[in-house]
Amino acid sequence: MFQMIKRAKISKKESALIRLSAIVLAFLFSGLFILLLGHNPINVYISMFDGAFGSLYRLKETITITIPLVITSIGIMIAFKMKFWNIGGEGQILMGAFGATIFALNMPELPKFILLSLMLVSGFISGGLWALIPAIFKVKFGTNETIITLMLNYIAIKWITYLQYGPMRDPSALGFPKIANFSDNAILPSLFGIHIGWIFAVIIVITVSIFMKKSKWGYKISVIGESFDTARYAGININRVVLFSMFLSGGICGIAGMIEASAVNQTLNYSISAGYGFTAIITTWLSGLMPSIIIPVSLLFGGLVKGGNFIQTAFLIPKAAAQILQSMILFFAIGSEFFVNYKLKYKKRNYTTTNEKESV
Repeated sequence: MFQMIKRAKISKKESALIRLSAIVLAFLFSGLFILLLGHNPINVYISMFDGAFGSLYRLKETITITIPLVITSIGIMIAFKMKFWNIGGEGQILMGAFGATIFALNMPELPKFILLSLMLVSGFISGGLWALIPAIFKVKFGTNETIITLMLNYIAIKWITYLQYGPMRDPSALGFPKIANFSDNAILPSLFGIHIGWIFAVIIVITVSIFMKKSKWGYKISVIGESFDTARYAGININRVVLFSMFLSGGICGIAGMIEASAVNQTLNYSISAGYGFTAIITTWLSGLMPSIIIPVSLLFGGLVKGGNFIQTAFLIPKAAAQILQSMILFFAIGSEFFVNYKLKYKKRNYTTTNEKESV
């Protein structure tokens, strides 16, 4: 019989060893799956790496995937620090993209800098307001934020779908259900061959890191995450901090939506979030809620997505099989966090005979 015991303390060496072991096991079990598909696991893994980082073009594509992962992870991290389980990154990305699109389509002739600034602010506010909904429900009615934020994802998807097929359908698209493309003034410029969203990502990581460590609000968020009772004893207005933090969390996710709409899709559609909101939950957790670690973790996951897409073509592996391969690696990566925080101890079960019980 095994007993689950929470670790009082674990060294960085032990933590790194557990995570490294999880990665090794992930590739071993994934290798068995690849063998069942009739391919050499080593060749597939080399191709995955090559598909993600093997050329300058592929590296740029991987970074393009990494940018929204980093920004969304930072947004989710703020909520997680407070132990407010924001699972609504997908919806907040979509609503941020929607907010940016309003200005992109209605004011296309504005100077580029002004228009992009308005789109950025609108994306932030739209994502923040969408995240405020579950925060208000939590504060006023004590609802489960996990369920509310998750449901709001699907409401956001249906809202954008409605716009795409209805009021915002481009009349010049010959009946095809799409929203009009943005003007050049509404498209983010590039730097070193990658759209400047990467600069936004770096600025957000640095700013939020300083905010969490040095600001009064960052301290309040950390205290609430440690203990609600301690926060109340310290005189912190918990409801106010929850509302502010969720607006900030959703707003940052909304910036990711604005960047995807402007720089990548150059329009708005219901698939613009591409699962980044859900993947960011994993990258946030694996980073240990540390902004600086989010960047390399997101880059690795971006490489995993890009490499998984590449092997579909290189080895004619079905998309579903490639996704299973990615999921197995993610499963072991997430599972390692359990063993970082807990350990299993074998406990012998005491068996006593009926006679022994009666004699007692």
